[in-house]
Amino acid sequence: MSNALAVATVTQALALLIENNLGPETDIAVKVETRKPPAEPPAEPTINVFLYQVTPNASMRHNDLPTRASDGTLLKRPAAPLDLHYLISAYGEESELVGQRLIGCVVRTLHEIPVLPKDMIELAAERPYLAGSDLAESPQKVRFTPTVMDIDETSKLWGMLHQTPYTLSVAYQASLVLIEGREKPVPAKPVERRTVQVLPFGAPGAPVPPGSTPPVEAPGEEPVEEPARAAAAPAPSATEPAKKRAASRATAARTAAKRAVPASRTRKGSGGGEDGAGGDGKSNTNGKES
Repeated sequence: MSNALAVATVTQALALLIENNLGPETDIAVKVETRKPPAEPPAEPTINVFLYQVTPNASMRHNDLPTRASDGTLLKRPAAPLDLHYLISAYGEESELVGQRLIGCVVRTLHEIPVLPKDMIELAAERPYLAGSDLAESPQKVRFTPTVMDIDETSKLWGMLHQTPYTLSVAYQASLVLIEGREKPVPAKPVERRTVQVLPFGAPGAPVPPGSTPPVEAPGEEPVEEPARAAAAPAPSATEPAKKRAASRATAARTAAKRAVPASRTRKGSGGGEDGAGGDGKSNTNGKES
């Protein structure tokens, strides 16, 4: 984020970046100016850095909406994301191809250093007319990307420059420049207390377990609680030794066998009494017959 001087700071820093990286291919004195191409070509070798268009960045133009609450209170400081479009032209002796040599240096510099260095931004901010620029402290870096312009776009661009003859040029786009607003947002209220509540599944107000359907209650009826289920015997712990688990199983088996023995004896005793009664009946019958 930066203030309104960011646009001019980028232009000045770009000119310094080109000026400091013309060597070693160019051994002549070159003047780098931040202005539109002149109507009269300069006599000495010159590079013109001309900002011909400023457009909103398409990918971030709506990222800070909304910035205010319903009552008009500022929630966060708005920021305007911008793309800067530059036309870089070179002038020099045509017989020695000075203009083409300078354009080659410009392309090599911006391809080798596509991100605007912080030291160049700080050096540009030392100009009296850029005092107060805070672009160097912005976490957002400015990157230069070459722009492809066909004959139609080039002719339209140079046609806007009234009575300016065409010269060899390259176009670059600088992204991203964020310009912040001046008003500071109201600080958020601190958290006064925290409330943490833990509820088991099935309790009133508790969340519904994943994959289950909440019970549907008829209007005017109170929720019916399910009858308590018999508590099952706790499963043996996974950490319990195997011998202890085997001993508990054996004890349970012996207890079940002892309970089964008296029951079987009772059934046998009742059967014997019935047989004895049957025997007496037979003897009485024999006695009567005799």
